[in-house]
Amino acid sequence: MKEKDSSINEEITVERIHCPDCAVKIEKNVSKINGVEDATVDAGRGKLQVSYNPSDVDRSSLEQSVTNIGYNVVHDDVDDGLSWKEPEVVLTGIAGILLAAGLSAYFFTDSIYLVDSTFYSITVSRLLFLLAAASGGYFVLRRGFAAAKTFSLDIDFLMTLAIIGAVGIGEVLEASTLAFLYPLAEILEDYASERARNSLKELMDLSPREATVRRDGEEVTLPVDEVERGETIVVRPGEKIGLDGEVLEGSSSVDQSSITGESVPVEKDEGDEVYAGTINKEGFLAIETTSDANHSTIARIIKLVREAEKEKAPIARFVDRFAGYYTPAVTGLAAVVAGAFPFLFPGGFELWFLRAVTLLVIACPCALVISTPVSVVSAITSAAKNGVLIKGGRYLEEMGDVDVLALDKTGTLTRGNLELTEVIPGSNYEEEEILRIAASLEKSSEHHLARATLDKAREVGTELTAVDNFTSIPGKGIEAELDGELYRLGKGALFDRNHLEGVDELKSRGNTLVYLGKDGETIGALAFGDELKPEGRKVVTWLKENGIKPVMLTGDDRLTAQEIAKEAGIETWYAELLPEEKVDKVEELAHENGKVAMAGDGVNDGPALAAADVGIAMGTAGTDVAMETADIALMTDDLDGLPYLVNISRRGKKTIKQNIGISLFLKFTLGAGVIPGFVTLVTAVLVGDMGATFLVTGNALRLPRVKRE
Repeated sequence: MKEKDSSINEEITVERIHCPDCAVKIEKNVSKINGVEDATVDAGRGKLQVSYNPSDVDRSSLEQSVTNIGYNVVHDDVDDGLSWKEPEVVLTGIAGILLAAGLSAYFFTDSIYLVDSTFYSITVSRLLFLLAAASGGYFVLRRGFAAAKTFSLDIDFLMTLAIIGAVGIGEVLEASTLAFLYPLAEILEDYASERARNSLKELMDLSPREATVRRDGEEVTLPVDEVERGETIVVRPGEKIGLDGEVLEGSSSVDQSSITGESVPVEKDEGDEVYAGTINKEGFLAIETTSDANHSTIARIIKLVREAEKEKAPIARFVDRFAGYYTPAVTGLAAVVAGAFPFLFPGGFELWFLRAVTLLVIACPCALVISTPVSVVSAITSAAKNGVLIKGGRYLEEMGDVDVLALDKTGTLTRGNLELTEVIPGSNYEEEEILRIAASLEKSSEHHLARATLDKAREVGTELTAVDNFTSIPGKGIEAELDGELYRLGKGALFDRNHLEGVDELKSRGNTLVYLGKDGETIGALAFGDELKPEGRKVVTWLKENGIKPVMLTGDDRLTAQEIAKEAGIETWYAELLPEEKVDKVEELAHENGKVAMAGDGVNDGPALAAADVGIAMGTAGTDVAMETADIALMTDDLDGLPYLVNISRRGKKTIKQNIGISLFLKFTLGAGVIPGFVTLVTAVLVGDMGATFLVTGNALRLPRVKRE
């Protein structure tokens, strides 16, 4: 018996997947192949995901099983779309010409018989109609017979039944019209659907193909896949940066809009980080690569977007359940119409047979089922090109309903570029001594305040002292032994006695205070200056005007928090919160107000982000942990991305609802008109199938118009 862990998982791109019926047919056909362990089709993305044992079957056999039932396999990663040279397009064009010729012959030469016998007569127009039906119906009938073999009551089987049935009862004009209009509708649907699916291709096109590398004293141009981490690439004005890296030589402005959504080029100098896919605007840059092509920021973005497109929004699951009841119900009604109505009502079998087939066409839920995924794909891909990564339809939908946006202070509302602005010594201590002890303790810390402290110590030439027994006190500070004494550095809550003068005034100006002490008493303090981001007040005002309550959560002290909140225009804020207390506040806000989104740095605020309905990590470009763990990631740390996120989420949810409404309205309206004879089979195809798909897809394709300001 073969081991399951020897299986291979692959994804195959397939054209002409319109709805779950198409998906089921492909799944059944592939699943029956020996060696295939699992086959699943994502109709919204046009992807077949298959797990198989390579010792029993190979990829080419899997692809052949798909093409055997009338679907095309695309070998590029993303389908480039329809070509007029494709056989189905050519045959549909021929069918259209033959149908037009047949109609002309019908009006002008219908008295001319090619065959005129007792048993069968055929005119020029009738022959042309039959040829049109054969040409246009070739691929339809091919897929329809394949559906019959797998017992799939899909749209291809229904149209095959309709075309053959129309020919059988002598309605050759009806048959040729259907044989032309249905594949034409499918081709146009493919064009519209691929435009939505291939929005990912625009993102992939941002990835550079080549890079110029310094090797052995020479510059050589190579595919980016052949460039290794740690090599030096050179980028001249107007060229794309091939890989993530750090500037070694030169300075320039770089257009980072493809990664971060920033509209203004960013100045880059030696030591600055740059990203693959961004464009060097002016100067020469030599860059040491910090990733390979498969792990660059743009590669991770594309991977995350692909995964996000697979995630179903909650409303999509409702649609799937609804379609599961709707299609069998209408199919059952069609069976009653075909089987019983000829005996109950006038019109004969031919009339009620065509009306039953018309009901079956309307029973196909293609437009209804794709209404959600095309909207989600369009919104998520558009957002990624604006520097916002939304991890799936669930978070798009949740963000569209958010009532409260909780914001961390440091690095989210404020710049986060903290500087040590003042050292406050206690009695019997000098500033230099307080700075020496604090910097020595901070040497082993990863906190952003530690970096500012050490920068100041280096600036003034302070010599650090080795410490022993370093311990981190979560949410409060650190402690360690220095010169035989136990010191603590952190929040005022660490100490029993705090009698330093002047600290309240510093807090009231928005400074962050860190205290140094021993034996339970403070002996000094460090004041760190930070300031509100320039767009902070504007964004807070926008949130309030658009029905979202902004709330600030911070571990900082009350006076500092109060000053920043006042400057930002935030009425509700909570200070001196430990990480677990931020989680409690998020849950409390949700209980009192509704859905809560939390925006923070994605690492220190991880628990609170996880507790919120939507966790938003800020400034995640190049940051693996935050990009992978957050529900939504903003590639830059400026707050301007938040209004865009709210807009695209609300518009996306609105579009999904509109598309479902359009689909249901057309289905029920057309269905109600079939039995009285107001809706013909041709109308059902043009309006209920092609028209509905065009409407929902076109509506979804409006989402990229939402721009980041």
